[in-house]
Amino acid sequence: MNRVAFIVGGLLAGLLFVSCRVTGPYTPPQTETEGLFRDQTFRDTQTIASIPWRQFFADTLLLRLIAEGVETNYDLRTAVLKLREAEISLKMARSAFFPSLSLAGQVQHKRSSGPSGSELLKYHTNQFTLDVVSTWEADIWGKLRHRSKAAYARFWAGEESLQLVQTSLIANIALSYYTLLALDRQLEITEETVKLLQKSAEAMEAMMQAGMLNGAAVQQSRALWYSTEAGVPDLKEQIRSLENSLSVLLGRKPGAVERSVFAAQELPGELKYGVPLQMLANRPDLRQAEWNVREAFELTRASRAALYPSLTLNTGSMAGYTAERLSHFFKPEYFVASVIGGLTFPVFAQKQLKGNLRIAEAQQEEALLAFEKALLEAGQEVSDILYTYEAAQEKALPRSRQIEALTTAVEFTQELLAAGEANYTEVLSAQQNLLQAQLNQVNDALQQLQAAVNLYRALGGGRE
Repeated sequence: MNRVAFIVGGLLAGLLFVSCRVTGPYTPPQTETEGLFRDQTFRDTQTIASIPWRQFFADTLLLRLIAEGVETNYDLRTAVLKLREAEISLKMARSAFFPSLSLAGQVQHKRSSGPSGSELLKYHTNQFTLDVVSTWEADIWGKLRHRSKAAYARFWAGEESLQLVQTSLIANIALSYYTLLALDRQLEITEETVKLLQKSAEAMEAMMQAGMLNGAAVQQSRALWYSTEAGVPDLKEQIRSLENSLSVLLGRKPGAVERSVFAAQELPGELKYGVPLQMLANRPDLRQAEWNVREAFELTRASRAALYPSLTLNTGSMAGYTAERLSHFFKPEYFVASVIGGLTFPVFAQKQLKGNLRIAEAQQEEALLAFEKALLEAGQEVSDILYTYEAAQEKALPRSRQIEALTTAVEFTQELLAAGEANYTEVLSAQQNLLQAQLNQVNDALQQLQAAVNLYRALGGGRE
C-alpha cells in the first residue's frame, strides 16, 4: 500500500513539475533605455504625448479636419473592422473551454429479400434517429488557456494597430495642413515679388530711355521678372495637388480645403519629450510589438502543452429519439437516452508536434528581436526630430537678420542705381537674394511645425 502511494505521489509530483514547466508565467521583455535619446538630458517626466490631440493643436480649422478624418478615413475604418475580427477570434478562443454541442439527425433505409430469394429486395425498413452529441476537452496542461491568452494578446495588438493608424492619420493631416499654409505664404511672397520686379523692370526701361542704362540691364531685369513669375504656376500646382491628397486622406472627393493663414500658427516654445519609458507606454507601435511578443510566448507554451496527453470526453447519444416512422418520432415511448464516455490519449510526442514547437520558439525569438529593433528605431526617430526642431529654432534669428539686411540692400542699391553709383546686376542680385531668403524663412517655420507634429506622433501622441 505504501509502495502504491509512493508511486502515485511520484506521478503527481512529476505531473505538477511538467505542468509548471508548460504553464510558466509571462515575463515582459527587458528594455535598456539609457542613452536612447542621443545627447538629450531628461529635465522632467512630462511629455507632450499625454496631451489629447484636441488640446495639442490650436487651429480650429485644423481640428475640424482632424475630427473629420478620424470619422471618415478609409484606412482607419478598415483598422476598426480588423479589430472587430480580432475580438471575434478572442471570443472563439474562449469558447474552447466549454463543451461543444451538436444536433445529429440520421435516416437509415434498409431493403432485404425473401427467404427463398425469389422476392428480391422486396422488404424494407426505415430508422429515424435524432441525437445530441457533446465533446469536451479537459485543459490539464493549459493548452487551451495559452491559446486563449494568445488570442487576447492578438486582440490588444490589434487595438494598438488601430491607435497607430489614428496617430499617423492625425499627424499626416496636420503635416499636410501646415504645408498647404506654407505654400500659400510662398505663393503670396512670390506674387508680391513679381509685382516689385515688374516695377523695377519698368523703372530700368525708363532709365534706359533717359540714357542712364543700356538695353542689357533692361533685359536682365525682365528675365528675373519672368523667371520669378514662372514659379507661380508651379506653386499653384503644388497647392492643388496637396489639396487633393488631403481630401482623399479625409475620405472626401478631391477639392478645395478651407484653411487659415501661415502667420497665425503657433510654434511651441519647448517640446517636452519626457523619458524613454513614457514612450514605451504611449507609442502604439512599441506596445503592439510587445503584445506580439506576448502572443508568441503563449503560442509557444500551447505548442509545448500539445506534446502531452490530452483528456477528451466524447459523449455519444446523450438524448434523442429513434423510431421507424416520423409520425412516432416525438412520442415519449420512442425517447432514448444513453451516455458513452471515452478517454483519448494521443501519441506522447510526434515529430509534427515537436516541429510546431520549434517553429513557435523561433517565432517568439523573432517577435522579441522585432520589439528590440522597434525600440531602437523609435529612439533614433525622437533624437532626429529633436535635433531638427532645435536646428530650425537656431536658424530663426539669423534668417530674420538676413531678410532685414537684404531688404535694406535692395533699397540702397535701387537708390545708388538711380544716382548712377551702382550697376544693375547689384540690384537684381539683391532682389533675387531677398526673395530666396523670404521663401527660406517660410521653410524654416514649416520645419519647426513639422518637427512638433512629428515628435508628438513619435512619442505616442494622438489619443482622444
